Amino acid sequence: MFADRRGQGTDRKGIHVIELRAIEAARERISGAATRTPLVRLQMDEAPAEIHLKLENLQPVNSFKIRGATNAVLLASPDERAKGLVTASAGNMAQGVAWAARAIGVPATIFVPDQAPEAKLAAIERLGGRVRKLPYNDWWNILVTGGVEGVDGLFVHPVQDPAVIAGNGTIGLEILEDLPDPDAVIIPYGGGGLTTGIASAIKAVRPQTKIITAEPATGAALAAAFAAGHPVDAGYSASFVDGAGSGRVLDSMWPQVAPLVDEAYAIPLDEVAAAVRLLAERIRVIAEGAGALAVAAALSGRAGGGKVACVVSGGNINLSKLAEILVDAP
Repeated sequence: MFADRRGQGTDRKGIHVIELRAIEAARERISGAATRTPLVRLQMDEAPAEIHLKLENLQPVNSFKIRGATNAVLLASPDERAKGLVTASAGNMAQGVAWAARAIGVPATIFVPDQAPEAKLAAIERLGGRVRKLPYNDWWNILVTGGVEGVDGLFVHPVQDPAVIAGNGTIGLEILEDLPDPDAVIIPYGGGGLTTGIASAIKAVRPQTKIITAEPATGAALAAAFAAGHPVDAGYSASFVDGAGSGRVLDSMWPQVAPLVDEAYAIPLDEVAAAVRLLAERIRVIAEGAGALAVAAALSGRAGGGKVACVVSGGNINLSKLAEILVDAP
């Protein structure tokens, strides 16, 4: 296997993966910024499995994105980042990049979709990031093309940058340290960077563990791609699950994700809301919609029995939406 300096390897079949050594190096590199989050048991006698929660909502920016953003920025040369940092994000990667920019003393320009929640926009601005709103399709096109013309600064791709993916993969290492024998790990799927990172780590150490993805039914592009055998237009509509789901799997990510994922599920919004509510009621954890996807999948029994680790990817939810979900309990 051959790897570039950021740890992306190519196997004999042409499939791009993230090497374990790159993930281990990322862990050392980001140790001063990212928190080693706990893996806690969800105590529910009625649950269909032994469910464990990886609480990435406890990161300094309340999501896992600080891991990948910090790793990518620290791997870049001083000259590459001298004019500032740029990214496209629904909100959580934006905070990770803004955090990293503030730490090294450079500006951060963040392109967000026009339906991004105010809680995330306010957090970006608190960190000193400059927010630029775009229509969703224009924003998504930045992810497809991998940059923004006419904007100075180091572009940190929120999904396909190998350094970002390696940073995300550190979550997988931590899960296996706390739960060495999970039967399945469930990961919310947005663009594929979180899934590829965690799955690369898990499969390298414990290949028999199933990797399962969860998307909102309003934008289940990966589930649609697996059904078709290739990326297809799946349709997308905005919802409170703003940090996951899309209308189509990025072509650049499909070769990486396809061999790593064992099952992909579309989760109805009412099940996601119920999981948000349950996390708040049972263990006083605030999860955003994307952060509750994996839990919803586990509670439904889609992951089967045994030991199941769920990645609670973030907790950046508008308080008004959280209150609405809590009050609307059936």
